[in-house]
Amino acid sequence: MSIMEDLADALAKDTIDALDIVGTDELIQDVARVIGASSVTTQEAFLTSARVRLSEKRARVYLEKRIEEAKKGLAASAPRPVPRMTLNIDAALPALPDLTVAEIARLDAQYAFLMEADRLKTVLRANQLMDRSRFENSAEHSWHAALLALLCAPMAGPDVEMSRAIEMLMLHDIVEVDAGDHPIHITHNPASVAALEEAAADRIYGLLPEDLRRRFRATWEEFEAMQSPTARYAKAIDFLAPALQSIGAPEQDDDERHIVATNLTQGRATKTKDILPDLFEFTRAGFYGEAVDATLAARFAFWCEADRLKSVYRATPIADGSRKENTGEHSWHIMLYALTLADQAQDGVDIALAIKMLVLHDIVEIDAGDTPIHGAVTVEAQKAQDEAEIKAADRLFDLLPPEQGVEFRAIWEEFEAAQTPTAIFAKSIDRVQPVLHNLADDGGSWRTYNVKLHQLDTRVGTKIAKGCPKLWPYIRSQCEPWFVARGAL
Repeated sequence: MSIMEDLADALAKDTIDALDIVGTDELIQDVARVIGASSVTTQEAFLTSARVRLSEKRARVYLEKRIEEAKKGLAASAPRPVPRMTLNIDAALPALPDLTVAEIARLDAQYAFLMEADRLKTVLRANQLMDRSRFENSAEHSWHAALLALLCAPMAGPDVEMSRAIEMLMLHDIVEVDAGDHPIHITHNPASVAALEEAAADRIYGLLPEDLRRRFRATWEEFEAMQSPTARYAKAIDFLAPALQSIGAPEQDDDERHIVATNLTQGRATKTKDILPDLFEFTRAGFYGEAVDATLAARFAFWCEADRLKSVYRATPIADGSRKENTGEHSWHIMLYALTLADQAQDGVDIALAIKMLVLHDIVEIDAGDTPIHGAVTVEAQKAQDEAEIKAADRLFDLLPPEQGVEFRAIWEEFEAAQTPTAIFAKSIDRVQPVLHNLADDGGSWRTYNVKLHQLDTRVGTKIAKGCPKLWPYIRSQCEPWFVARGAL
């Protein structure tokens, strides 16, 4: 290794050793931020070493546990980085008269995948948020890329299936849960990376019921192959998003500008010239400070504002309980919930439209903030929140070209009204995910707000049951023991 890589690796080792003393994984980000103020290249070498060392440390803990179990003659335990939904079928059946054993098993598998995918929120990327406050994670990147694909839909060719392109961008980085992120300006062995990602796809998509495993794996493989018009479009979005994110920041240091310039002149971004020539030219011109297309500039302004959603924090934790979830990564996760639980939708639901709703549904929180469902909200406070969200919608959707602004506003308003089958389903899905996160974190925001089971039924259960009737009995059976054990009925 070079001197820079040796120093970065030594610092990564010392930082990881200090985690237990300091008591927070954010130390890695803090140290990386200090390095990045002087050198982005050194910063990336440090982050790469930290990722590798953390993965090795976790794997060794698991290996030692398996060896100890074998010595004691115990059955081998499966690795469970995130608490997995489990269900005693014999005990649960009387409480779930509407669900068959097969339906329960299917939901178990769907939730195992969704909870494992939550770990993508802890995978850090090379890009920083546009305000430079921290490094972006792969979950919120996936949401932001899907939003960019939706914004650029008018530029897509006639053979591009937009709903599938968005699905690709929702799924494309899930393998990073195991394989990690690989920054474009650091040399990697392509064969080794491909092998890691294949193994990750085998394991993570293998958690799903067989029909969904085949479908999601095929979508990911189509994206990776970059042969179909839809995959080429989705890849072009993914290739240009990091450069656009850098351009959207107030300033870039010399190392960052070198990375972006190299990407635009000889890196993978050059592959987009023939796929999305207008977006490539906009990116190139924007980077060099040249005049840009006004329509694309309006879409870009909206996309830059949307980056701020990654800094809006919710009451609910991520599944491992290490921190609060932000609204950007939450939006990605419930999009994934809608796709994974599409079989729970009732007649008349358009899943592609529901996913578009979930891409956009919380965009107003950029200005209006998040309102915890279990918080003490008065009628007056709720009215003020509603007015703030309308004002935010006016400002944000007005940033867009008029026709697209009207389209996006209509999608958001349909979701908010919750009158159509699609909006009712999307609203139900929006309520499902926080319940499972709170349960994984030993109550999460239920403890914060002293929530009782009957309150969960009225505030959350009725809304989930309206759009997904079979989901709430299943989810409630998971939650009820937690409330019973605490006498919180």
